[in-house]
Amino acid sequence: MDPVIYGIPNCDSIKKAKQWFESEDLNYQFVDLRKTAPSPTQLRHWIDAVGQKALLNKRSTTWKNLSEQERLKAESGDAIALLLDHPTLIKRPVLEHQGETAVGFSATDYAIRFQR
Repeated sequence: MDPVIYGIPNCDSIKKAKQWFESEDLNYQFVDLRKTAPSPTQLRHWIDAVGQKALLNKRSTTWKNLSEQERLKAESGDAIALLLDHPTLIKRPVLEHQGETAVGFSATDYAIRFQR
C-alpha cells in the first residue's frame, strides 16, 4: 500500500514531501485536510502515535487567531475537538505508512524510512 501524506496543498512542507516522493519515483497518496478532515478516531491514533504536542501546529496563523481560552483548552486537555474544527492546526505533513505515523518533513527521515 502506498504511503499517505495528509496536509494542505499550499503548505511548504507538503510541497517538499511531494517533491521528495516524486524525485525518488515513489508512489504516494495525498489527502487534503481541508477537503477530507480526519475522523476523531484517526486523530486519536495520530496523537497516540506522535503525541499531541507534536501534532498541534502552534506556528500556524490559525493558532494565532484562536482565543486565549481555546489555546489553553487545547494545551491542557484533549485537542481533538479543536483539531476537528480547525484541521489547519495539524502539523504537516502527517505521514502514514505500514502502520506507522510520523509528523513533519525531513528528507533524511524519509530516506531512512523508505530505504533510499
